[in-house]
Amino acid sequence: MGARRPGRRRQFARLLDREEIDRTRPLGRALDIVCGTGRHTIELAERGWDTVGIDNVGRAIDKARTRPVSGFVRFVVADVTDPDKAAIDPGVDFLIDVGCFHGLNNDQRRHYGRHVTALSCPDATFLMLAFQPGRRIGLPRGASRADVAKALPEWAVIDNEPADTSGMPGPLKKTAPHWYRLRHR
Repeated sequence: MGARRPGRRRQFARLLDREEIDRTRPLGRALDIVCGTGRHTIELAERGWDTVGIDNVGRAIDKARTRPVSGFVRFVVADVTDPDKAAIDPGVDFLIDVGCFHGLNNDQRRHYGRHVTALSCPDATFLMLAFQPGRRIGLPRGASRADVAKALPEWAVIDNEPADTSGMPGPLKKTAPHWYRLRHR
């Protein structure tokens, strides 16, 4: 499985390169939504983003805080669906979500959309990985392009592409994950 992972890493690096190509340094502020143990958060910081990773699981944030990093990064226990519990300042230029949105119910998605929009700068960009909709026991319900657009009405979906699933177990490959790229209008 490890030998196949570089395809997914290469795709993610290419997607980040696309976000950075037209920006000047310093790149700006980035937010990693449901960052887990912080792998993507740290990658963003090492690329030059002023990065905050949030997750509502305190143990994941504790683990993330122990990881070595070069660059500016901060980890916060927060719930993206509850802005009153998230100590994040507005003015975010770039957001990533690698697997949060597709597991939320409709009410949580509305709150998520309002909060993400309130935190974002005009013309911010957003990179979201989401499983396609489907009934799968033990896995998130998924989200279509229409689901993303409905929850984030002040954002335009400007691109989407299938995610590299090499090395993923069979059940996860069947989720047909997609990367959505959005721009705040």
